[in-house]
Amino acid sequence: MLDELWGLGIILKPMTQLLNLTTAKLKRIIALKQQIDKLQARLEILAGGSAAPAAKPGRKKWTMSLAGRRKIAAAARARWAKVKGAKTAPKKRVISAAARAKMAAAAKARWAKVKAAKS
Repeated sequence: MLDELWGLGIILKPMTQLLNLTTAKLKRIIALKQQIDKLQARLEILAGGSAAPAAKPGRKKWTMSLAGRRKIAAAARARWAKVKGAKTAPKKRVISAAARAKMAAAAKARWAKVKAAKS
């Protein structure tokens, strides 16, 4: 089998030449790999092992509690606030009662002019 790989020019060549393989050579390599796998399976059967490879134990899905997610989210928000600088909301402007009354009187006068012009 090594002779076949040697004949394909794969053994002891730099990685750059591995990238320049033709499709025919790649198909041959795949066929050889499949043949090796089949032979290994037969060997395991003859040696008394099982033909199927040992199954890996399944990983338990890791879940996080809602409280844990909230803590992480709060920490992330705090980090971003630190990076961006704590921005305070702009203060709401307050108009005095006298200024508000003046504005209301001016608006009434404008509307009175509009109504007078229409009639």
